[in-house]
Amino acid sequence: MNSFVAVFKRELKSYFTTPIAYVFLVVFLFFSGYLTFKDGFFEMRQADMGVFFMNIPLLFVFLVPATSMRLWAEERRIGSIELLLTLPITVTQAVLGKFFSAWLFLVIALALTFPMVITVCFLGDPDVSLIITGYLGSVLLAGGFLSIGCFFSIVSKNQVISFVLSVVTCAVLVFAGMPTTLNYLSAFLPAGLVSAIGNFSFQVHFESIQKGMLEFKDISYFILMIVGWIVAGTYILDERKAY
Repeated sequence: MNSFVAVFKRELKSYFTTPIAYVFLVVFLFFSGYLTFKDGFFEMRQADMGVFFMNIPLLFVFLVPATSMRLWAEERRIGSIELLLTLPITVTQAVLGKFFSAWLFLVIALALTFPMVITVCFLGDPDVSLIITGYLGSVLLAGGFLSIGCFFSIVSKNQVISFVLSVVTCAVLVFAGMPTTLNYLSAFLPAGLVSAIGNFSFQVHFESIQKGMLEFKDISYFILMIVGWIVAGTYILDERKAY
């Protein structure tokens, strides 16, 4: 447990000792606000954050892989991965320490959008439960994307390749659940297969939670995705350590 906490603190501290964290936060806050107001936040005349949460998957497709690409690729670049893996720490503890520190960083980024909540509350009487479930879905979505980025950071030695593979995988798992995609696939695929593709998408489960429906299938989907990618990455890293 102490080893996990040590990696967690070291990794979280590293975000704020370099310009990377501040650049990420500025870019995320700028585009989350810009896209929200660009898509007619005021014109809708509704005191809710639906437009804000609608753009979160698109933002995360690019920004979360940008956060995760350095998790393990950076250790290889500076040659510290061998030292890290020779310390009295298990591979699982190292992977989880890095993953949860990056996840907390993304939660901090989401928390910094609180002026949006204040604005909505000032303009009207929003449904607070929808705002809470929207943020919960966003945190789970960030965890899902981050687990994918963590996996490709372990697999690839190059940060750019890790970023590209993560973006493509996350984008596929988002756009697979878009109505336009499902309508196109339904033209030549059986309805059952189209439904299965939709259920495998981040987008479907995120939208369900965003609408205030906290169902077991949606929560378990995100947990299984996160655990699956983390276990796969840990296994590969453990195998490489043996050689």
